[in-house]
Amino acid sequence: MPTSDNQTSMPPQHQNHQPGDEYLMQPHPQSSPKLLAPGTRLSQKVALITGGDSGIGRAVAIAFAKEGATVVVVYLDEHEDAVETQRLVREAGSECWLVSGDVGSEKFCKEAVQAAIDKCGRLDILVNNAAQQFPSSDIEKITEEQLEKTFRTNIFSMFHMVKAALPYLVSGARIINTASVTAYRGSGHLLDYSATKGAIVAFTRSLAQQLVKHEIHVNAVAPGPVWTPLIPASFSAEEVAKFGTNVPMGRPGQPYEIAPSYVFLATDGADYMTGQVLHPNGGEIING
Repeated sequence: MPTSDNQTSMPPQHQNHQPGDEYLMQPHPQSSPKLLAPGTRLSQKVALITGGDSGIGRAVAIAFAKEGATVVVVYLDEHEDAVETQRLVREAGSECWLVSGDVGSEKFCKEAVQAAIDKCGRLDILVNNAAQQFPSSDIEKITEEQLEKTFRTNIFSMFHMVKAALPYLVSGARIINTASVTAYRGSGHLLDYSATKGAIVAFTRSLAQQLVKHEIHVNAVAPGPVWTPLIPASFSAEEVAKFGTNVPMGRPGQPYEIAPSYVFLATDGADYMTGQVLHPNGGEIING
């Protein structure tokens, strides 16, 4: 992906010995990038985060705020959690706006993006993070209503949000999607959820190819088991007590341990990455 500091091709040249001399190269390789100092890496940027009221979304909102970004948090109806996220983002030194509604609705996604533009005047980072899951160990028990609801929230929303945001995203903008380790290893009791997460990986890779000509970076994060409200809302008390103990690290991750992956993908450090997936998953090897 070309940037203002990099050529798309190099002039022809050859050296007659290995491993070669850097001082003879034209142009010289750039070893010291023009990166902003920590704490300012997202200064003057505006980020919209779906599912930003709690869990990974909240941690990403706080982490972005600590790097100087203004944050727009989109959430369903968890108003108390959203207000707390707003307080924490402001405590970190940035402004935070709240927008409530169902990301499964294309109409609402357009309204959410427009609200961000109206409040902040621009949009630089879109984090598609909202998701839901309904455990079932039997495909015959997955109703048409559940299937549609899971896909509408988890993957249709990403299409809607990107379509709404794209007119405002310029060169260097970032789209970051939340996938899951289940996209790679599967999950027998989260069949429809895992299917949406696999779709998100394909969506990320395909959208990256489509938008590379506009110098818009599209990447994803595929967390392993993370301690978020989705867990007690999905599983029995007995299952929750064992949650995350099957990964090599023997425990679930905390949202703050996942957020740095999003920060990296949002900043200049990821300038040469698009169509990729990061895997903060407690040590599972998924070969993806």
